Order: sequence, then C-alpha cells, then structure tokens
Amino acid sequence: MRRRAWTTLGLLTLTLLSACSTTTPSGLPSQGNQVTPRYDYVATVSLRAGETPQALAQAVGGEVIEGDTACSAGASGGCTALLGLNGSLKPLSALQALGGRKVHVEANRDVISGGGKMTAKMNGVIGIWAGGVIGIWAGGAQSSLPENAALWEKINLAQAQRLAPNLGAGVTVAVIDTGIDLQHPAFQGALSDPSTWRDFYSGDASPQEEGTAGQGGYGHGTNVAGIVLQIAPGAKIMPLRVLGPDGSGDALMVARAIEWAAEKGAQVINLSLGTTENSQLIQNAIDKVTAQGVLVTASAGNSNLNRITYPAANATQAGSGAYFLSVGSVDLSDAKSSFSNYASTLEIVAPGENVYAPAPDGRMAAWSGTSMAAPMVAGGLALALGQKQSLARAEVTARMADSAFDVYSNSANDAYKGMLGSKGRLDLAAFLENVLQN
Repeated sequence: MRRRAWTTLGLLTLTLLSACSTTTPSGLPSQGNQVTPRYDYVATVSLRAGETPQALAQAVGGEVIEGDTACSAGASGGCTALLGLNGSLKPLSALQALGGRKVHVEANRDVISGGGKMTAKMNGVIGIWAGGVIGIWAGGAQSSLPENAALWEKINLAQAQRLAPNLGAGVTVAVIDTGIDLQHPAFQGALSDPSTWRDFYSGDASPQEEGTAGQGGYGHGTNVAGIVLQIAPGAKIMPLRVLGPDGSGDALMVARAIEWAAEKGAQVINLSLGTTENSQLIQNAIDKVTAQGVLVTASAGNSNLNRITYPAANATQAGSGAYFLSVGSVDLSDAKSSFSNYASTLEIVAPGENVYAPAPDGRMAAWSGTSMAAPMVAGGLALALGQKQSLARAEVTARMADSAFDVYSNSANDAYKGMLGSKGRLDLAAFLENVLQN
C-alpha cells in the first residue's frame, strides 16, 4: 500500500584543503538597480463584485502581487487577489477587519531553508573537469565519482543504468535551490536551454551561485544538481535560484519557481529545501504542476525530529501525493542518519551522508543532509521517465517507494519502525525492474 520542519543550514564543518571565494552581494537582492520586491507576509484575499486588487491593497496598506483587473458579479469560482504585506502587523489587522471574505495570510520572507552541511572540500580536482563533459560524465559509462562508489553500490546504480540505457535522456529535472555554478565544466552540455533558467532571488535570468566558500548555502545547489546528473547523466538540469547566499529564501519565490519549471518543460522537480510551517503558496503550486503530470521530490529536514518539514509533509495527501515523494536519509549501513527527520508519513530514504559532487569554482565537495538524498530519488525518476514504458505517470512514485530495500532489519532502526517509509531505502535497480516490466 502507498505510504504517504526543516532547519536552517547548519554551520559548515569543513575539511578545507583550499580557500576560495566570490563576491557576496550585500543588502536585498536586486535586478540592476531595481530591488526585487520582497514581502514579510503574503495574503490571498477574495474580492467582491466590482472590487479591484489595487483598491483592496490600498485599503490594507499592501501591494498587489497578482489578481484580476476587477471582479465581475457572478464570476465563476470567485475572484482573488494576492497581496504583499510588509512591516508591522497593522496590514494583517486591516485584513481581518474587512470581514465577509476569505483571507489566508502566511509568513513569506526567508521562511524557506536549504539544508545540509559541507563535510569536505577538495583542492586539486579542477583537472577532473577540464575540457567540459569528459570521461567521468560522458556517455554515462563512468557517470559517477569514484568517491561515491560505496553510495552507488548501496542503491544499485550501475545495474539501474544498465536497465535504463537512455540514462534519463529527454528528461529535464528542475533544481530549485541556491542556483548552480553555471561555468562548472561538469554542467557543460548538461543544462536546459538558457531561456528556461531563472533567478527568482535576484530577479534575473542567471541562476548563478553567489557567496563565499565555506559559508551559508554556497555550493548547496551545485551539489544537488551534480547528484542528479550522477544518477541520470543523460538528463538536463534546469537551474532555478530561490535561495540566497545564507541558504534562505521566500515562499513566494519557491512557488513561482515550481510553476515556472512546469511551464518551461521540466518533468521532475527537486526541492532540497523546506519550512516548518505549511505554505499554501507552495502547496498550491505543487498541486498545479502535479495535475500536469510533473513528479516532485522534497527533502524531509535535518533536525532529527519525529515530523518532516513542508512541502515534504504534504507528499501523502490526495491528488498531488501520487506524483510526490518525501525523502529522508540513512547512512551506508542503512541506519537512520543522526540528522534526518522521520515520520509515519515519510515515504523513502536514501544515503545522504558525504555525497561528493561538483562545487563552485570548478571544484568538488561532499555534503551531508536529506538535501543530498532527495536528488538521488529525482535522478532515479529521470532514469525511469527516459525509458519507454507503459506505466501511468501517477504510479511511478508509488513503484519507487514499494521497491525500496527493507531498512527495518537493521536493529539501529528499531526506534523508527514505520517512520522511514513502509520499506525504506532507495533501490534503483529494483525500482526500474518494477517499472520497466510494464
């Protein structure tokens, strides 16, 4: 049977063999000299007949994000406006005083966090990537870094890639994160068309990682994207930036990025991020894209708590849940990672400790976190979608969860029975055998 928050990025525990940095932007994100609008709260408010979003925003001291020009009497489904609110709670009180209408208000600014920590950064590896897509990536024959050999053996990656020889070709995976190092040789030829890229944090078309090595979230998105490509080297990465250098971002940015990804052709979306509060903005966006058949993976959080973060916590709900997987982390012995959240609703786990992948400035680094487990699942979904198969899209994620390896035989997980998925750890070969036989 199908089973169906996140803390801020921890301080980096670095084994630094080199030091490098890029310029860290100061102040609010900007587009040229234009500051990208950011809001403390976002309100979804129903409009009355003849009312405009602008008039409503003026009445409560907010700004219009989107809404109908004016609501006509008897409008089908009613009319709503999305308003941005800043400052004190005065705009919220004004909304509550309106009465007679539906109002939903949620915190927005910096409520989203990426998760995980860098555990090792290596110098002297730029040569590995020299010349663009070279041996370790080209053609998928050697599609994984040797440092990850034990991880890939654990999830049966080599066998899975033999079962799915297209290696995810024709599939686009949107990585909604801190951006990536767009110049990294590992990504040359592996990214979607630049017209599909977007930096929602800075408000431009260049989702380049920004920050300083060893601080905040710098390198998080590059690592996540690199993990996807090691699993499915034939897939394309759509880089979308929603998190700043400190690893945090706004719920509205994430929601917009999810919708953008589907509009620009992504078949899989990876969300290695989350929040402790349920975001209607984000969940509405997920509901919208999964209704189009897009598959979504989300990490469960790194607080070692008996609850998982949002949006992963919604992965079992009716409708979108059939296209959505929540992902926790285990170590190489299949014991729950000390940091991983867990819950009866968690659907699958993957080895998320010390996962090597590209890092900014042409380097390589290892990160640990449920953030690293989620893109293994996203890459596995890309492998399946890249093959000819008759399975309905809504059944694919259930097959992945049901094909997982039983982690409960490990006594280290006795305290987590039924809280690491109904079975547990990702097994890509078993999954593909299950999916591709149809």
